[in-house]
Amino acid sequence: MKMKKKKDEPSSSDKLKSAPAGTGSVHHPLPAERASAGKATRSRLPRSDHAAWEPPVERPDPIDLLEAQAATRVSELIPIRYGRMLASPFAFYRGAAAIMASDLAATPNSGLRVQLCGDAHLANFGGFASPERDLVFDINDFDETLPGPWEWDVKRLAASVEIAGRERGFSAKERRSVVLATVREYRRAMREFAGMRNLDVWYAFLDAEKIQARWGAAGKSRDVKKIETDFELAHTRDNLRAFEKLTRRVDDHLRIIGHPPLVVLMEEFIQEEKERLPIQKLFEDYLHVYRRTLREDRRHLLEQFRLVHMARKVVGVGSVGTRTWIILLLGRDDDDPLFLQFKEAQASVLEAYAGKSKYADHGERVVQGQRQMQAASDIFLGWEHALIGLDGQPRDYYARQLWDWKLSADIETMPPKEMTIYGEMCGWTLARAHARSGDRIAIGAYLGKGDAFDQALAEFAIAYSDQNQCDYQALKDAVKSGRIKAKTGI
Repeated sequence: MKMKKKKDEPSSSDKLKSAPAGTGSVHHPLPAERASAGKATRSRLPRSDHAAWEPPVERPDPIDLLEAQAATRVSELIPIRYGRMLASPFAFYRGAAAIMASDLAATPNSGLRVQLCGDAHLANFGGFASPERDLVFDINDFDETLPGPWEWDVKRLAASVEIAGRERGFSAKERRSVVLATVREYRRAMREFAGMRNLDVWYAFLDAEKIQARWGAAGKSRDVKKIETDFELAHTRDNLRAFEKLTRRVDDHLRIIGHPPLVVLMEEFIQEEKERLPIQKLFEDYLHVYRRTLREDRRHLLEQFRLVHMARKVVGVGSVGTRTWIILLLGRDDDDPLFLQFKEAQASVLEAYAGKSKYADHGERVVQGQRQMQAASDIFLGWEHALIGLDGQPRDYYARQLWDWKLSADIETMPPKEMTIYGEMCGWTLARAHARSGDRIAIGAYLGKGDAFDQALAEFAIAYSDQNQCDYQALKDAVKSGRIKAKTGI
């Protein structure tokens, strides 16, 4: 969406300070111009307007949207997806990114675009190992990433806090406090990033030391300590742990342990040995194409591993039904494992509302968006376009390590103070991710020093949580009526 910006005429001194445009077509406005553009946006879209949520008269049926997604996924896995979404309103919300994308498109649009996560709820943040083997906190799911209005991510995050708080039995006052803290930290962090040098923004990250420095003040030390303890446990979730948990020795060969329908071994798809061998060759071809998307040094590292076994694995809530493969590779010997996850990438749920991706390959879309937003990405992050999948259809995939010091917060047990700190960590992280790709000065100026935007998002979170509850009930009703099938407890 193009936006006409009313700018004040720069003074003579400002003109003198303006840097040369340089070669190429990139325009480099002065910080004062960027801030002016952000403030001017308030005239067109007051910050208080973000509070509103009223379902449009012609709002699409939420179950229709879910069924449209299901049409391109593995049909026998769709009941598992619905079953997982039925677990709670928050679980439903995790799987309802397509529904909220449609709803966000009907809300006011600032016109200030960033690289969006597209699914920025509380459970899509966590810890993982950086290439330097430091544990960092960041966004960890980018299936829906696409450029779009920055506020869409913040609204999805704020609503997730309200929904999680309701599920935890927090009072209305406690829930509002946590939502306000989350959005306030986003606003404050964005304004901090607006005043920082470009390279300082790019190198900013959040680790245990920085968490303690920023949130370890008096009265919060116990809750910060709990988060730090979780960070320490994350070191145990690596390739070796995945190897111990997911493999066993069969006839002196290492094999992934099957657990249908959640983990289905490659040989269970293909019964005949003569047919299985071409399939293994097909996966080796996949790996060969995928290697080309890695940096040369990492490509060299990957080439030292050999393919041993593959299986299809069900992951997450919203991702259930996409074609996801785990691939076991071995290096110098059987004690040198590498687990890769190849996850199907389909069109972003935002595409119908924010515009098509510039990348023809959705695997590349996910990877490039992740590299844009994350402070540090997995060394094996890459993509692959399979011209022929097991079903004979072309498929896009992105790949990364299955586990690499993975940390997931236990949102279901968090008390209000701990969720407040966790929400603030998510708010800071989202602001840093947006600051890397969007105009942080304009967004920071739009947000301002006051809490107008914070209060508006707290109201939006309440209204949209009510909407989410209605949509959750619609899913329950659809299952009860037999319109759709769900398998629970899987």
